[in-house]
This record gives sequence, C-alpha cells and structure tokens, in this order.
Amino acid sequence: MTTFALIGAGPGLGLAAAHRFGTAGHHVALISRNARHQDDLAAELAREDVHARGFTADVLDPASLTAALREATDTLGPVEILQFSPVPRGDFMKPVLETTAADLDDPLAFSVKGPVTCLHAVLPGMRELGRGTLLFVNGGSAVRPNPRVAGTSVAFAAESAYAAMLHDVLAPENIHVAQLIVPGAIRPDAEHSSPQALAERLYTIHTERGVFRHYSEPMPT
Repeated sequence: MTTFALIGAGPGLGLAAAHRFGTAGHHVALISRNARHQDDLAAELAREDVHARGFTADVLDPASLTAALREATDTLGPVEILQFSPVPRGDFMKPVLETTAADLDDPLAFSVKGPVTCLHAVLPGMRELGRGTLLFVNGGSAVRPNPRVAGTSVAFAAESAYAAMLHDVLAPENIHVAQLIVPGAIRPDAEHSSPQALAERLYTIHTERGVFRHYSEPMPT
C-alpha cells in the first residue's frame, strides 16, 4: 500500500482529492497546520473506508514539513503521490507597487522552498518504488501575472519554473511532475472547477501522465 500525501489539507479540494485517491486504494496523509481539522477530515474519510491520518506541519517551516512526510512514510507507507496545494495567506497578495523586497520572503518560501523540501523528502521513496507523481495546483497568476496580487504572481511563477524542471529531469525515472492551473475560484457548483471535478482531473493526470501543464478550464480573455 502506498500513500497519497496532501500538503494543505482542507475541506474543499483537499478533501475531494483525498477521497479520490483514497478510494483508488492509497493511504492518505493529511498535512496541514491544524490538527483538529485533520482529525475532522480523517473521520469523514473513514466513513468512506479511506484510511487517512493527519500530520502537523507548516509549509514555512522546512523542518516540520520534512518530519511530517517522514512520519507519514513510516506510518502509512511510501509516498507515491504528493499533491502540493496549500492556500496562500492573504498578505501575499498586495499590489505590485506596494510590495517590498521583504514582502516576497514568505511567498517565495511558501511556494518554492516548500516544494523543494517536499521533493527531497519523498524522492528517495519514489525512486525505491520505481514510480511516483508530484502534483502542483496553482491559480491563474502562475501563468498570467496579476499586478493586484504581486506576491503570489512572483512566487507561483517561480514554483512553476521549478516544477517544470522537475518534470523534465524526473521523467526518465518514471516520476511524473504536473501542474494544474485553476484560473478562477473553486466552487461547488462550477462545472470544471468544483472540488470533485478538480480531484478527478488530478487523478487522471496521475494515471495518464503526459504533459506538464494542464488547465481546469480556459484562461479568461
């Protein structure tokens, strides 16, 4: 049994993705800052016969993130799939002319150092398995910079570059790296961007592999 590790476990997309990968036969590691929320999600998943457990970590704290992923591996089994989709903080989204150099420290640590930390924590296990998938979920500012949300625009672009490089260098090792861009809000009533639709899309990306970048729906004009 292998593990689906979810960085940024929450009640929307996170829960839907955990359910989709869990019902496909993977154990689920719910990684977030809030242990109470993890317990609630794990209990909800258990009602669907998904074996899930919470592990507390802060994406801005590399040591805690590494420790959580190692504990998840020891407890649940090797991480075969990792989804990186934590929600950025509101203060990452200042207008570009109001954004100072210091304002970029946390967004870059969140969106770049976080993925780098995750990669180094799970890559040895994926290599031992002989397969793996790394899934990155980003908003539209990752591909179309938005001057109203400068921190996330800069950080998501850097995350995209890092993930694209991983896609190229890890493909020969049967480790697939992909990015799903969600241009608008994730809403329960959205045809292509509801939590369930996105979770199904992520599972398809994992199983079918292929190109690096995918869109839940076309970018608005």
